[in-house]
Amino acid sequence: MQPTSRRPATFGVSLLLIAVTGVLSAPILAQGQPVDDSAQGETLSPQTKSPEPSPAKPGAYLSDWFNQDLTLIGSKDISFGPKPQDDIYLEYEYFGRKGPFELYGYIDVPKILTIGNSHDKGVWDHGSPVFMEHEPRISIDYLAGRSLAIGPFKEWYVAFDWIYDHGSRKENRANTLYSGLGTDIDTHSRVNLSANFYGRYQWENYGASNEYSWDGYRAQMKYIVPISTFDNGASLTYIGFTNYDFGSDLHKDNPARTANSLVATNVLLYSFTHLRFTLVGRYFHNGGNWEDGSELNFGEGNFRARSDGWGYYAGVGYQF
Repeated sequence: MQPTSRRPATFGVSLLLIAVTGVLSAPILAQGQPVDDSAQGETLSPQTKSPEPSPAKPGAYLSDWFNQDLTLIGSKDISFGPKPQDDIYLEYEYFGRKGPFELYGYIDVPKILTIGNSHDKGVWDHGSPVFMEHEPRISIDYLAGRSLAIGPFKEWYVAFDWIYDHGSRKENRANTLYSGLGTDIDTHSRVNLSANFYGRYQWENYGASNEYSWDGYRAQMKYIVPISTFDNGASLTYIGFTNYDFGSDLHKDNPARTANSLVATNVLLYSFTHLRFTLVGRYFHNGGNWEDGSELNFGEGNFRARSDGWGYYAGVGYQF
């Protein structure tokens, strides 16, 4: 069965995925409690912040901690399966920090304008009506009431990453849960860095042999670098993350599958208070655990898998 996943099974991290998956951790107060800052490396725009916010003056956003945006995204040569996909889709994204909970996630409506290549199926042509990823983390430091920092590791989390693709039938559906431990790393620079290490439990996986089993691990790094601010109120930020999946048993009964895969995502985000523009370059190696160059046939003739190489995204969004 030909897989239809548009993103990892981890953006994603999506794409604007991607957009903002890097994690900016909240500092620890003297009393041992983290402040409620943005979980995903973006804070509210400077124009909307005030040391003493007035309740009579509403801010620019619906919430002072829960950030949301809608983005129209075009993608090309996305290699989470053996046939690269092109698509134009709509994405709802959220991120924020409240108490011990650090939140990030997105929900996509694939092929929303019915535009994509022949391998792409979406909401209007018997493909997946929704693809989503949610990456909550829970601060262990916050729950313990004290800092558990060790050297450069300044805060610790119980971390999750749930990815779900609601295909039109079971063979076109994927449901993956990564769970493990996360930390934020002090770089003594403008670079915000975090890391997560997960074990993977696989429910549906487009009919693959690892369904309903623990299968492999993921090491993840996320990083954010503020580049510049401008007189027009805009800011430019580099956001990146790398997912390395390893230890899968998929290759044991199918030579076209691999034990390891890597996806490295690089984002330039140019944003105003509400309007956001995103350009993304994403490098795949054995994307979706498919062996690049392997010969396959999904019932429409032989072809060679293309699971190595670059894919690209561009997005225009509105934050509210």
